[in-house]
Amino acid sequence: MVDASLTPIERGTITADVNNLREGASLATASEPNPDAEVETAPVYNVVIDHPDGTILWDTGSHPDAADGHWPASLYDAFEHTGLRPLEDDLADAGYAISEIDYVIQSHLHLDHAGGLETFAGTETPIYVHERELKYAYYSAKTDAADADIAYLAADFDHDLEWEIVHGERAHGFDGLEFVRLPGHTPGLLGVVLELEDAGAGTVILAGDQAYTRANYDDERPMGGGLLWSKRDWFESLQRVQDLERRRDATVICGHDADDLERLRSL
Repeated sequence: MVDASLTPIERGTITADVNNLREGASLATASEPNPDAEVETAPVYNVVIDHPDGTILWDTGSHPDAADGHWPASLYDAFEHTGLRPLEDDLADAGYAISEIDYVIQSHLHLDHAGGLETFAGTETPIYVHERELKYAYYSAKTDAADADIAYLAADFDHDLEWEIVHGERAHGFDGLEFVRLPGHTPGLLGVVLELEDAGAGTVILAGDQAYTRANYDDERPMGGGLLWSKRDWFESLQRVQDLERRRDATVICGHDADDLERLRSL
C-alpha cells in the first residue's frame, strides 16, 4: 500500500453515436424499423497521481488542435470534441506545472489519450507504455495496412520521448502501483492498480478504455466494433478486471464515464 492521492484533470468532452460506445445500443426491429439515433457526451480526463516516488500523470488527452484539423477528416463526423486546451493549461487549473510531472503513464496511444505527449518531447520524463501498444501504434500510423487503426496519429507520439517500455501481462510500476495489460480496445492497453493506504479509498483500478462507460463494465456490453481491436480479448480483460475488483474490493474507474470522474474527485 502507498500514501498517494489522485486528482482528475478535465480535458473536454467527446460526443458520439451511442452505437460506437455500446454494441447494438440502437437496433432496428420489425415493430420499429427506423429507431431514432442517439448521441452521448462523455468526458475526457487525465489523472495526476501524487506518489512518494514522484508526480505521475496518467494519460495526456487530446491535442489542443484536435477540433481544427489535427485529426483525420473522417473522424470529425463520428466524434465531436469540445473544450480543448493545451495540457499545461488544464494542469495549471488543477495546481500543477508540466515541470512538476516526473512520470507519464499512457494507458494507450489513441488520439484522445496521447495528444499531449508533444509537451514532453525532448525532456527526460519517462513515458510508460506497453510494448504491444507502441508497436501497434507505429504499425497503424506508419503503414497503409488494411487492419491499421486510424485512431493512432504519428503526430501525437512520434516525438523525441523517453519511452519506458512495459512488457508482459503484469508488471511492477511503483510502490503500490501495478500495471496490468488489458487488451481488447487496443492490443496493449494498460490498466493501473493502485493500492492506497487511505482506508476510505482502498484499491483503485484505472481501467481506461477497457470500459468506455459503466454500461460497458457493469452490463458487460462491449463497445461498438469500430472501437474494438479484439472482442474476444476484450471479454477476457473484462473478466480480469472483475476478478481484481472482487479479490481486492477495488473501485474500478472507467475511461470516459462522467459518474466515475465524479467518483475520482471523492477518493
